[in-house]
Amino acid sequence: MKANRLLPILASLLAFLPVRGQNLQFHYDLGHALNSNLSNRPAVTTTIESFRPDTWGNTYFFADIDYFSDGVAGAYWEVSREVNVSANKQWAAHVEYNGGLSSDKQLASATRFQHAFLAGPAWNWHSQDFSRTFSVQAMYKYYFKGQYGGAFNSFQATAVWGLHFAQRLFTFSGFVDCWYNPQVKGKWILLSEPQFWLNVNALKGMDKVNLSVGSEVELSNNFVWNKHGNNSCFYAIPTLALKWTF
Repeated sequence: MKANRLLPILASLLAFLPVRGQNLQFHYDLGHALNSNLSNRPAVTTTIESFRPDTWGNTYFFADIDYFSDGVAGAYWEVSREVNVSANKQWAAHVEYNGGLSSDKQLASATRFQHAFLAGPAWNWHSQDFSRTFSVQAMYKYYFKGQYGGAFNSFQATAVWGLHFAQRLFTFSGFVDCWYNPQVKGKWILLSEPQFWLNVNALKGMDKVNLSVGSEVELSNNFVWNKHGNNSCFYAIPTLALKWTF
């Protein structure tokens, strides 16, 4: 998850769902096992995600909850609303809120994320059967005064994709975010979380089993905080994951 230190998932963050969808994800984070500098990371994250289109546009949200072995480590959520502004529904006005809370196991303290409001245009595309989806957003981002930092203006560019193939047996989806933050080295943060899933309900005789098995890889620069209190590094952090689609 974002800031001090936890995995955002989505982060994940914004896997684009075909037409409409709700799912619950379970991620076992391998960061603490693969890199000793990330031993402070929670090992488990659960994500609830929803995408709902309607006559005027769509509503999307996800919420992450991270866990230490002795309890909840933190929570993060994003919620967005898009209103169509073109007849073909490809162009939309996008507004969004991000916020959450994390805790430090070693210090036994909690940190409130510096919450943010975003607004800007979005361009959305999908194939006729929704097997391929793509979205791009260019947004003004405002960080409100937080627990450890003052308010400031920012900009964020986001791309979101989804690809189903092999008769929907496999799904490749994810997002990439790039945003301005004067508090980090280089003043820009890059975060991407591609996901790869095997969809059990595409197998013969398993059409009612809406389970997917797969992985997510968090690719980040100037984002993930390690145990030394440093977030100026690049990391590639995989997970082992399960997903149930409702």
